[in-house]
Amino acid sequence: MEQVVSRRRPRLAQSVIDEMRRRIDSGALPVGAQLPTEPQLEIQFGVSRTVVREAIAELRAAGFVTPIQGKGIFVAEQGRQVLIDLTPGEIQSIPQTLEMLEFRMAVETEAAAIAAYRRSAEQENVIRTAHMEMDRRVAQSEPTAEADFAFHTAIGAATNNRYFVDALNRFGPRAIPRSQFPTLPSANDAAYLAGVVAEHERILNAISDQDPEAARAAMREHLLGSQKRYRRLAR
Repeated sequence: MEQVVSRRRPRLAQSVIDEMRRRIDSGALPVGAQLPTEPQLEIQFGVSRTVVREAIAELRAAGFVTPIQGKGIFVAEQGRQVLIDLTPGEIQSIPQTLEMLEFRMAVETEAAAIAAYRRSAEQENVIRTAHMEMDRRVAQSEPTAEADFAFHTAIGAATNNRYFVDALNRFGPRAIPRSQFPTLPSANDAAYLAGVVAEHERILNAISDQDPEAARAAMREHLLGSQKRYRRLAR
């Protein structure tokens, strides 16, 4: 049952995103309007808190909404580009980041699938421990890039094929794009990072269930989401 919920979550989050964007585009939620609270959105859409947070994180990454500390989430000015907040060095690194994500998608989707049927119980525990550490760091507002990288390398190691680990170690922790974009709002955003943790959980569950197709799909969606976010910065 847990695995079925894991597979449905991306579709549920997308339905929330699509409806919220429809409301914004139609003017039902004009610029400056405050979004309903998370509990209100849960009731409106009949989804979990995690799904709501994933949807809000995506809307924020796309520049549709913005938080105001102590007040809530508000509709941002349409077409506002996150790019203007980046440093020159960050802007120059966007093409390289996109190339790296493209390479990682080709390698890590298969790594997740292979790990799903080849991992040992001990290797699964290492992946789970890395996931729990990432979750803890998000909850404590601590840096997460190294924990995120440890999760991905643990999956590479669980393939029992050293070339997957070698490919990841080529990049090191900078394989996690947000480590290269410290001024990007989502880099330290709790809602966005909670979404990343949820994506990791889906990957972990598929590997734990020894379901290669689910693991491949979960990893692809995880990396594709990052690729889409950084492509938007290049516009």
